[in-house]
Amino acid sequence: MNDLRLTPKQLSILRFIQEYFDERGIAPTLDEIAEHCGVNKVTIHGHLVELEKKGAVVREPRMARSIRVVHSPPEAKRARTVVPIAGAIAAGQPIEALERQELFDLSDLLPEGRDMYLLEVQGDSMIEDQIKDGDLVLVERRNTARNGEIVVAVVEGNEATLKRYYREKGRIRLQPSNARLEPIYAEEVEIRGVVSAVIRRIQ
Repeated sequence: MNDLRLTPKQLSILRFIQEYFDERGIAPTLDEIAEHCGVNKVTIHGHLVELEKKGAVVREPRMARSIRVVHSPPEAKRARTVVPIAGAIAAGQPIEALERQELFDLSDLLPEGRDMYLLEVQGDSMIEDQIKDGDLVLVERRNTARNGEIVVAVVEGNEATLKRYYREKGRIRLQPSNARLEPIYAEEVEIRGVVSAVIRRIQ
């Protein structure tokens, strides 16, 4: 949306400045903008004056590479998605879920339009699904799940665990992915989300 009412040439200049900065971490010079656009510096200067008047860029007088984009065109914006690490999640026996404030940038991994969060795995009950102690699981916030999905399940009011979910006749089975461990059975559980990805930190 061209909410600043920019001309096609001004949009082109704005995109070039934004993309140049994203790639190099500095703003282009007037010469570089002019070369890219196939015009002279005087013409570029005039466009930059108009872009400043419209609030699209700001510049420091008499300073090279001082152009800063204030309002990027939609095509030039790089979407960033930051999700909270909400606490720790047991992959052994259930533990009380703890809340903490920490952010994790997943701009290149997250699908748009989904409510996601991260949990750090504690325990080895999901190792046969390649989910190990210390891994981060990316969870889509949902309150329902299909049989066989790996879920964040709350049992007995305030205890959370990571298991595969199965609804059976008259009960719920939370199945670990570790042959040494027994499943957890409950009449009802609260689903807090479904795992969509696993992130492993390399120490």
